[in-house]
Formats: sequence, structure tokens, C-alpha cells
Amino acid sequence: MFEILMFLFENYLDDTAVLKIDNDAIMLELERIGFDRYEINRALNWLNGLIQFQQTVAPSHQLTPLSIRHYMPEEAERLGVEGRGLLLHLEQIGVIDPITREMAIDRIMALDYREVDLGRIKWVILMVLFNQPDKKSALTLMQDMVLADAFDVLH
Repeated sequence: MFEILMFLFENYLDDTAVLKIDNDAIMLELERIGFDRYEINRALNWLNGLIQFQQTVAPSHQLTPLSIRHYMPEEAERLGVEGRGLLLHLEQIGVIDPITREMAIDRIMALDYREVDLGRIKWVILMVLFNQPDKKSALTLMQDMVLADAFDVLH
């Protein structure tokens, strides 16, 4: 599923995480490329969940930069120490805010446990930031971070 999300992110999403063409056309295109229908549906549902989360969660006075996030055992296990550290670091340096963090955690938890590693957590954060027009500078920083990791692999 994650490969499909990355493919969609790179090729078909506009800056509001909405597909540029309808779901049926995307489904046919992705199947033609060789992706599995079940995984395509999971990816499209994941994107819909991102959009729904953003639409239903409004800024709250309870989520401030001084708030401490306590992780549920399932969240702690899925994210791992490195993932939780990354989220804390990004929040401390102002790349993400508490609401963006919650959106990222929600979307990470929507992934299969086998699909979660530090690199993918960064991609999820990037996708969440991409979905927030008011976070362009944070998006640029996160893109730089993800691309730097990609280039490190190439060396």
C-alpha cells in the first residue's frame, strides 16, 4: 500500500491531497501498472482518512506546544523510539505543530505494522504537511529532510 501512496503523491495529488482524476480512473491506471486492487483500495481509503481527519479536527486550546503527548501502547509500539523521537524533534523545531503531529500519528496507525519504519514515518509527515496549505515552509524543510535521506542511501 505504501508504494501506491508514494506513487499517488508523486503523480496524481494536488496540494489538498485530492486526486486530480476520479477514483475509478486511478483504480484502472494503478491496476494497469500492476498494483493489487486490494492495496489500491487501502491506499485510497488512507488518503480519504487523511482528508476526513483534517476536516474534522479544528485547532484546540488543549493542544499547545507545551502539551505533553502520552502514547497509547499500540502507538508506542508502531512508532518505535526513533519515530516518537522524530515527532518530538520536529515539533520542538517548529516543523510540525500538535495538530499536525496528531494527523501524522493517525495516518501512521492506519498503515500496516510492517509498513512503518523511520523513513516511512517521514514520508507520512511529508504527506500530512502537503495536505496543509498554510505549512509550506514546514513542507519544504520536511522535503529537504526526506530527500537528504534518499541521497544518503545513494552514496
